[in-house]
Amino acid sequence: MSKRLLTDFVPSNYQVYLDIDRQAKTIKGITTITGDARQKQIAVNQKFLKVDEVTVNDKAVSFQVDDQAETISLAVGQPGAVTVRITYHTDLTDTMMGIYPSYYQVNGQQKELIGTQFETTAARQAFPCVDEPAAKATFDLAIKYDEQPNETIIANMPEEKVVDGVHYFKRTVKMSTYLVAFAFGEMKKKLTTTKSGVQVGVFATKAHQPKELDFALDIAKRAIEFYEDFYQTPYPLEHSWQLALPDFSAGAMENWGLVTYREAYLLLDPDNTTLDNKQLVATVITHELAHQWFGDLVTMNWWDDLWLNESFANMMEYLSVDAIHPEWKIWEMFQTSEVPMALQRDATDGVQSVHVDVDSPAEIDSIFDGAIVYAKGSRMLVMVRSLLGDDALRKGLKQYFQDHQYGNAQGDDLWDALGKASGMQIGDIMHSWLNQPGYPVVSASVVDGHLKLHQQQFFIGAGKDQGRLWKIPLNANYEAAPEIMDDADIDLGDYQKLRQANGQPFRLNVGNNSHFIVKYGETLLNDLLDHVDELDHITQLQLLQDLRLLAEGNQVTYASIVPLLARFKDSHSAIVNTVLYQIANALKKFMEPGTMQEDNLRQLFDQLSHQQVERLGWQPVAGESNDDQLTRPLVLMAALYAKNQGAMQNAHDLFEQAASLAELPAAVRPAILQNEAENFGTTELFDQLIHEYQTATDPGLKQDLCLATTKVTDPELLTRLVNQFEDASLIKPQDLRAWYRGVLANNAGQQLAWDWLRNEWSWLEATVGGDMEFATFITVTAGVFHTPDRLAEFEEFFNPKLDTPGLTREIQMDTSVIRSRVNLVESEKNGVNAAIEKAVH
Repeated sequence: MSKRLLTDFVPSNYQVYLDIDRQAKTIKGITTITGDARQKQIAVNQKFLKVDEVTVNDKAVSFQVDDQAETISLAVGQPGAVTVRITYHTDLTDTMMGIYPSYYQVNGQQKELIGTQFETTAARQAFPCVDEPAAKATFDLAIKYDEQPNETIIANMPEEKVVDGVHYFKRTVKMSTYLVAFAFGEMKKKLTTTKSGVQVGVFATKAHQPKELDFALDIAKRAIEFYEDFYQTPYPLEHSWQLALPDFSAGAMENWGLVTYREAYLLLDPDNTTLDNKQLVATVITHELAHQWFGDLVTMNWWDDLWLNESFANMMEYLSVDAIHPEWKIWEMFQTSEVPMALQRDATDGVQSVHVDVDSPAEIDSIFDGAIVYAKGSRMLVMVRSLLGDDALRKGLKQYFQDHQYGNAQGDDLWDALGKASGMQIGDIMHSWLNQPGYPVVSASVVDGHLKLHQQQFFIGAGKDQGRLWKIPLNANYEAAPEIMDDADIDLGDYQKLRQANGQPFRLNVGNNSHFIVKYGETLLNDLLDHVDELDHITQLQLLQDLRLLAEGNQVTYASIVPLLARFKDSHSAIVNTVLYQIANALKKFMEPGTMQEDNLRQLFDQLSHQQVERLGWQPVAGESNDDQLTRPLVLMAALYAKNQGAMQNAHDLFEQAASLAELPAAVRPAILQNEAENFGTTELFDQLIHEYQTATDPGLKQDLCLATTKVTDPELLTRLVNQFEDASLIKPQDLRAWYRGVLANNAGQQLAWDWLRNEWSWLEATVGGDMEFATFITVTAGVFHTPDRLAEFEEFFNPKLDTPGLTREIQMDTSVIRSRVNLVESEKNGVNAAIEKAVH
């Protein structure tokens, strides 16, 4: 492992002076670091900085810049208190890392907003520093820029004064370098104040309507009030600014006091948005604000404990939104988003564990695996919460914040605090989950009259069974089952007696809070299916979800699930419908386009969706249930895939009648636009969609237009589209992955998109290679491919790149994902098609 710079030099304060010239795209800086030198020779981080001078205690000294190690080394004479001043210059980047411009248009005029993104290791691109999470210090920011009238500058702390055009900000509290942030340019804002006096603000460019800031302001204020109460720890700063940046590579970033977001994750049109978009934006805001304590006030000691920040914030986002909007039943969204994502990814051999050793900067970016560090990790903490209960959780957290505030912690520090609060050895249970990759399948079956359980690691595709065991919170509905299963096998006794005594079918993982799936033997499964209407919606979802995963892992056949789908087709539960159509859509991989088998599948979609479309119609209805609002888009999309003539005509009529695309109801707009592009696509329509995309400011509308435009089937139009992938004035690099995936998933465009990726890989690397977005181009490609030819091409292209830092695991995992899918299609194709034919005829 490379040596940490903090070992030799411990900064206590930074005075960061920056002079930024947007026209010339240059930055001049002077950074003065006060700290404790533990050695005569010390180093600080830098990246892309041109160092002009270094002084130690006001005396010029010689220095060495090592661009590979990203350091400046210098001699300080004697160990002890030192003041190091570094004068340097550098360029504004265009990579969405460090200090960079975001581009946007107002009334056809190009403008820019300067912002920052320093996580994981890009603070060193802005100023020299010990760029490690444990190197906490205070910061005095002073920023000068080519200021124009009506411009605003904001940072982590309030502005203190302006002298000779230099903006001075109050000294920060002790914090990590990667959380420093500022932004300037023309902005509009809305402000409010929490009960405890924290000023909360939402900031955006002037391209947006004032009303687009209202929803975020309300959620942010209420979230801070909730967290102050739940954590029993005051918000540590004077303000909490939320800023929407037009160009942003991550989803959002928890900079302390100045949280930055993609526009799509902060702003929405309250008069025309969907419930699920509101839920998404709310959970992103509450996630970032959870970090203001968990991540900012107490920070992981090193990036190997990244999960400690992210998994926790991922759980808290649901906990807080549930308190703010209980009518949303937001934990149901957890079951349809985080849970399947974690279960799918974590079943591939070679996946990282939640806690993962990491050293170099490129490796750090590669561990931001959303399915593991965020989704699986939050599942672990949901499991902990259900074991401890909220009272012990809150008591433990309060202690954790008290013990480590303004400092750093490791995973075991959290388990210690929660263990003391609850009297449970929570660390013992959690280590088996955090330090081992993968998860178990628990087989429950009746053998020789006895109800028996067996745990074994579950794999999708090839997997090397290493005999791993987990401490599994079983959450069974029969008392005969233990609370925790830590052996490979358990015998629960005589099944008939147990069944009679309990009076209901046997179930495991009630509530679906534990990270495992269940494989019920024939007797138990039939018993559950016979009583399926009596089961709650989460159990119905779980039954289908586990069967889908078992089919992916070759433990049951997809063909055996096909006849079950019709039992759930009339459900009024959005989560049951979500998983139902997840399975139906998974059947598409077994089809050759344009065959009779594909026609049969379309018929199956028609049978599943027909009555629901009749019931719900194409227009949102005032006062309808949340479940109906969330189900409508699922069944309309299904009806359009089914080529249901009535649905296609209804969508076309609504398109024709609309005065503008922005006026189409957001809930059905994606279906209407995609139907138009796919079934009524002309050059004029294509031009209209592209123009609307370029001029729209509503992030929701932009996403709908991207999804629709990539559905056109005319090869000439698709070629035109792919040729514009690198035109940042049309498609921002942050949005390119969605456009690429859309064309790749379109049979008419797949070859074009795949050729583009291979031919333009070096351009892509230069454009988005510096951040965590880059590897996801590999992930989305693997998500679409399912034929032997595509697997061979994927391997041929990516195998030579296996040694690229930060891409190794992604390439290995995704090759495995495609290979297992290809094998599954080969072995199951005939059975699946026979089952579908039987279901529709």
